[in-house]
Amino acid sequence: MSRQRSRGSERGQATVEVALALPVLVLALLLVVQVALIARAQILVVHAAREAARATAVDGRQGAAERAARATPGLRPARLAVSASARGDPGTTVRVTVRYVAPTDVPLVGAVLGDPELEASVAMRVEGAGPNGP
Repeated sequence: MSRQRSRGSERGQATVEVALALPVLVLALLLVVQVALIARAQILVVHAAREAARATAVDGRQGAAERAARATPGLRPARLAVSASARGDPGTTVRVTVRYVAPTDVPLVGAVLGDPELEASVAMRVEGAGPNGP
């Protein structure tokens, strides 16, 4: 009889251990998901900076960088800030910096991490016809 009682108490102990470890595992999984979402947002910010730099290098109109960055799918335009250096003559370099406050929407983990600010900066050579034409 003592063997059966021993086995029953071991089963109860395993159940308690699983019940104690499960919240930690769920929290770790939520943390991994949140980090993956932030990494995705960083990739999108780099893409937005490239698009904005390309638009500035090709298009001399005011606001071309901001329009191109805000058109990047997957980023919330209200959380995006774009700054671009003045566009010079063909052959000079223009630099665009995009800053984005990434939302942390995953329950529990997001409140702990806060909203990180992501940044990407890209420099690109200004294109266009030279002073003597094409």
